[in-house]
Amino acid sequence: MKNHTDLCLAGYRTNTQLPYHCLYSHKFFMKKIQYLIILASILSLLSACAVKPAHQVPDKVKPIVADREFSENELLNISITVFDPGEIPSDHNEQQGLSPQIRKAESRFIPVHLKYTLQRTGYFGAVRVVPDDDPGSEIIISGKIELSDGESTVLNITAKDARGIIWFQKDYAETAKPYEHLSTEPEKEDTFQDLFNTVANDLILARNNLQEKEVHEIKNIAELRYATDMAPNVFSSYLREEQNGRFFIDRLPAHQDPMLQRVRNIQPRDDMLIDAINNYYDAYYRDLWDPYQNWRKYRSQEVEAMRQLEREALTEQVLGIAAIVGAIALGASSDSATRAQTTTLREVMIMGGAAAIYSGTQKKQESAINQEAIEELGDSFASEAKPLIIEVDGETVRLSGSAEQQYSKWRQLLKKIYASETGLVNDFQAPVEPDIDPKNDVVQ
Repeated sequence: MKNHTDLCLAGYRTNTQLPYHCLYSHKFFMKKIQYLIILASILSLLSACAVKPAHQVPDKVKPIVADREFSENELLNISITVFDPGEIPSDHNEQQGLSPQIRKAESRFIPVHLKYTLQRTGYFGAVRVVPDDDPGSEIIISGKIELSDGESTVLNITAKDARGIIWFQKDYAETAKPYEHLSTEPEKEDTFQDLFNTVANDLILARNNLQEKEVHEIKNIAELRYATDMAPNVFSSYLREEQNGRFFIDRLPAHQDPMLQRVRNIQPRDDMLIDAINNYYDAYYRDLWDPYQNWRKYRSQEVEAMRQLEREALTEQVLGIAAIVGAIALGASSDSATRAQTTTLREVMIMGGAAAIYSGTQKKQESAINQEAIEELGDSFASEAKPLIIEVDGETVRLSGSAEQQYSKWRQLLKKIYASETGLVNDFQAPVEPDIDPKNDVVQ
């Protein structure tokens, strides 16, 4: 016994009037086509806009600027560590021109621009970028790049003081508007300046909540932590660290304590090293400014163009399929006279549908070309990220790749020099398997 589908097909082949149930099925099928067209429209609208990350900062954030000059006792110094570059998608198609090399460059570039933003506020003392944690920091800022793709930036920022008290730890996100890619200026106006201003403002609000005695405590603990790092056997008894990382002063050395005076005489040389490193970070930042701004601008344009092409391709392909199916259904549901009259229409619908599908496929190929352009931009940017070379006291250190790891070894070398100069040789303990040439104390 033939089923309903066989009867409908038989009627279509013999040009006889279709049974009622076939016409009913046809109407139902035409409803499906209508739904398909509506779905294509909805998908097109949904894909028209990029999804913005959460925790967006407000637009046009005004920076808080000091209305008076602060005394030296009121100003706290800030150390900003090189950021954690985070991870990029492992799938090549999802990377869209992103690369570990770009993230590595951003992990240095972003802290430097945050430094400039904080310096302009007038609320803080020296603001420096350091490769790793600085034991003498009064305020330490660390960060992780959660997302950075030219269109949006998401940073996880942690700010804490020398006491080990966390001022805040939160995500900051901004999705740039097209005009924000055009109004940039080195050291002053980044594409994501609203994000930088928001971080700086939050830091200022936290600083203004401190009482005078808290500022004094932070300064004392920072000095003792630095002294303990240089001569732990001498100064470790002055500080107590709790399991939660909180530091407390058990007792203070005398103001004229000779050992403390020696450490105070040492610290300017350490500051000179950090200042020298910052000079190279600043040069690195300036060299990266143009290629980085162009990379972000062009990449956002390429991604938007790719979305537009994919949106058009999806719409055309769905409508093309609907046209072909509709033409077949039109022929299946009509009598012989109607089919004869609509032959040309059905052929046009089928040819038009096929053309739409082909056009959609072509647009997908154009999208792939844009993706290749994005990757080329990423490679071009990565190739312009030059390594850092620093010279201190006649010795040269290469700050590239593993520069941040070599920083700790460099500090060990300084400790050895300082211990020799200050008579703290017995307090110095060399690191296990140091990469130091004993002939000339040059870090390898």
